[in-house]
Amino acid sequence: MPIVAQSTETADWVSRFADDVIEESERRAPGKPVVVASGLSPSGPIHLGNLREVMTPHLVADEIRRRGYRVRHLISWDDYDRYRKVPAGIAGVDESWAEHIGKPLTSVPAPKGSAHPNWAEHFKAAMVASLAELGVEFDGISQTAQYTSGAYREQILHAMKHRGDIDAILAQYRTKPKAAKKQQKPLDEAELEAEEGSGAASEDDGSSGSAGYFPYKPFCGNCEKDLTTVTAYDDDSTELTYACTACGFSETVRLSEFNRGKLVWKVDWPMRWAYEGVIFEPSGVDHSSPGSSFQVGGQIVGIFGGKQPIGPMYAFVGISGMAKMSSSRGGVPTPADALKIMEPQLLRWLYARRRPNQSFKIAFDQEIQRLYDEWDKLAAKVADGSALPGDVAAYTRAVGTAAGDLPKTRRPLPYRTLASVADITAGHQDQALRILSELDPADPLGSLDEARPRYDRAEAWINTHVPADQRTIVREEPDADLLKSLDEPSQQSIRLLLDGLQDHWSLDGLTHLVYGVPKVQAGFSADATPKELPPEIKTAQRSFFALLYHLLVGRDTGPRLPTLLLAVGQERVRALLGE
Repeated sequence: MPIVAQSTETADWVSRFADDVIEESERRAPGKPVVVASGLSPSGPIHLGNLREVMTPHLVADEIRRRGYRVRHLISWDDYDRYRKVPAGIAGVDESWAEHIGKPLTSVPAPKGSAHPNWAEHFKAAMVASLAELGVEFDGISQTAQYTSGAYREQILHAMKHRGDIDAILAQYRTKPKAAKKQQKPLDEAELEAEEGSGAASEDDGSSGSAGYFPYKPFCGNCEKDLTTVTAYDDDSTELTYACTACGFSETVRLSEFNRGKLVWKVDWPMRWAYEGVIFEPSGVDHSSPGSSFQVGGQIVGIFGGKQPIGPMYAFVGISGMAKMSSSRGGVPTPADALKIMEPQLLRWLYARRRPNQSFKIAFDQEIQRLYDEWDKLAAKVADGSALPGDVAAYTRAVGTAAGDLPKTRRPLPYRTLASVADITAGHQDQALRILSELDPADPLGSLDEARPRYDRAEAWINTHVPADQRTIVREEPDADLLKSLDEPSQQSIRLLLDGLQDHWSLDGLTHLVYGVPKVQAGFSADATPKELPPEIKTAQRSFFALLYHLLVGRDTGPRLPTLLLAVGQERVRALLGE
């Protein structure tokens, strides 16, 4: 099978796949656009794990475009899939939706209050908007439109004619036990459910009753469900008889004119590879195990005169602090959720910097601040020419596409600083601008718009992902009892800080000041480096910081002290510290 081996090198995986895809495309379809593909089932919220199904071929397609080739990135919307179960946690949906199980997703009503005509369109719309923000260029194909228009009629009739050959291929795997998976750690319920993927991988591979095997499922003409069994088929006339086990309806139709049904998944997917001429399409773990749809499809595609695409397996994407994702559980973060708290460039980078077979996590907790720090350090290294080639490639793919750079923040101030300011100011933009303009007195921020959209993302993160008990509330009045109880060394540390405020009132200056006070108290220079200091200085710094947090916000911890001091303002800081 033409599956590219996953290298253990840290070089740019996108370029390596692009090399192979271009070579394979020129061999199979010289002179024609290179075709890469993704498939998404809008059966519920399309989550950040599903996004890897799109980002992997997108990054490869974009590299090929950068080299001057014509490329088509197809996204097949599997909206003609059956509605499998009622997803948990979706607003406006309750168990009454179970009556629609078995219908095509486009025949199921949208959740209550939706502006969209059906279930599939409701969940598709959010993903389309996110892909536009991420700079993903694609050609969308509705499988409902394809099947109901008769676009696949010739392929359906061909599959029915060769149903014996298809059945023989599938039979090789039906009796084989599944190989036991090697687990690195125990799976919880969410992780097990995530391994189901979209559910397509576990669908049946066709009916094989007394009338024989048939790779086609009609949707019932009465109840619209796919709980049907083909009871007779004539190759010459294409007359097909089916019975519905849900409502008892039965009818005979002419398949050469009938457009209300679809090939079963393990036949449908390879049929589309041949129909579209797909050269590259990744697949999740659920489609890549022995006997699964990708491996079986590699044999069935030949029946349709096609070849299996280059198809890397991609690993799961997790959420920092959460189990692996499953769209059926509800409340699973989507690309739209991520784009509310991070810029598109950062989200693109998370997918670009890891090979498809490497799992990674996307942070919705405090870890997002560290990710942004890492991203900003990379940007600085790229700018000064010190970044490694693979890192430069990932950065370049993150900030733009072959069509140009994505919109960016003019003044990309540190995310953790912006988050702290948004936290402390609680939505007061004038106050936020005052603080941010004091970060660098030599180059003050003139407008909050200069820090957008990053500032808006940090503010959204504070408002939606930081628990109320972790939010920062500055004291209204000094803690008189605490101030009176301070011993002489603690009072001295406060005096040293107050004496230095005026001359150090900037982010860098205050950083130097607050770390320097314990050094000076211990008889060292404020400029002394950690290597020049005894270990107990770190303990003294932590105690000093805790004291300041208690006096300013009544807690042991809080935002970074330099940012907090700027946010509170010099006059108020002096009042709260007892001056």
